[in-house]
Amino acid sequence: MNVECRLAAKGSEKATRILVIDDDRELCELLHRTIWQEGMAADCCFSGRDGLDRLEEGEYQLVILDVMMPGSDGFAVLEQIRGKSHLPVLLLTAKNDSASKVRGLRNGADDYLTKPFDMGELLARITSLIRRYTRFNQNENHIEKLFYDGLTIDMDAHLIAVQNGTFELAPKEFSLLLYCAKNQGRILTKKQIYEEVWGAPYVYDDSNIMAVISRLRKKMEVDPGNPQYIQTVKGVGYRFNKKV
Repeated sequence: MNVECRLAAKGSEKATRILVIDDDRELCELLHRTIWQEGMAADCCFSGRDGLDRLEEGEYQLVILDVMMPGSDGFAVLEQIRGKSHLPVLLLTAKNDSASKVRGLRNGADDYLTKPFDMGELLARITSLIRRYTRFNQNENHIEKLFYDGLTIDMDAHLIAVQNGTFELAPKEFSLLLYCAKNQGRILTKKQIYEEVWGAPYVYDDSNIMAVISRLRKKMEVDPGNPQYIQTVKGVGYRFNKKV
């Protein structure tokens, strides 16, 4: 076993596995123990290179990734993960480091926590991210309808049912809504949305995205000016409300 991943053995038989990549060995010990106590397994690696090697060897449901590491920092590791996988990534950042948070979210991180953090909050975010990943990546071919608080998405008929009524969605409306819903709670940049929904390189023209979201909000929202579902994240992009 690689000495840089020496915490990988305990809990290896458990179904839910998390990879922690952080050079703070004391924190890794604590995360490993906490995750184990919640009925999950945790493998801990102390460098980006070893973390990426471990990802090639094992099957995981989540990566917890520190931004500040010697050698390959968290952003370089995140870029390589995103080049191969949609696995959810939870970033650990320094307190008040807003630039790292924004950069991480724009580069494909699903969520972040600032150090020091509460273990209860960490576990809540782990549970939320794993639930979403499992729901959409293991059962996608069997899903007929998606249910949220006050919203039903009919996958076959391209219909939504909300408090305002039932509406048929245009292809771009449905594709954009489904992409956001599949990534519930994750902040998506305009570039990510455009390239996924329109299937073309992003050219910094936000008018198409804004027009589709405006039409969706008029159909979905009781108060389109205060949206519950697709919410604007100023300076970054949009997020399908993680609380619905």
